[in-house]
Amino acid sequence: MDKITIPVQNTDDISDGYHTFGELYKMRMLYNACLFNEWAKQGLNNVHKSVRHNDGDLCFGGGWFIVVATLETGNISNHYSMEYWHLFNVTSYDVCQCPFDGHTQFDVMERLEDLCIKKKCSDE
Repeated sequence: MDKITIPVQNTDDISDGYHTFGELYKMRMLYNACLFNEWAKQGLNNVHKSVRHNDGDLCFGGGWFIVVATLETGNISNHYSMEYWHLFNVTSYDVCQCPFDGHTQFDVMERLEDLCIKKKCSDE
């Protein structure tokens, strides 16, 4: 059977009526930078960035970097284009210091939600 190729459209301009995907992804990146910068300033969660994954390979072949934090429940990470490197004021390494623990986006969401609940309970 022949493979069907679907043309990729630019999703940055797709809107839910309030925000575009482009706006939401940039907002997520900025929230991520603010949180990771604060953790790094406080010396929490081994936050760092690198242009290479733990195995030494360039992120997506180059032009990208990974930023990682290690929580009690495991790593959380994201990749960003090098144009945003300057927004993450965290320690940088030639090679990412954390081996990939297999986390998915669902694991990251669960780990962050658990952290929010834990912090709320500990502050009461």
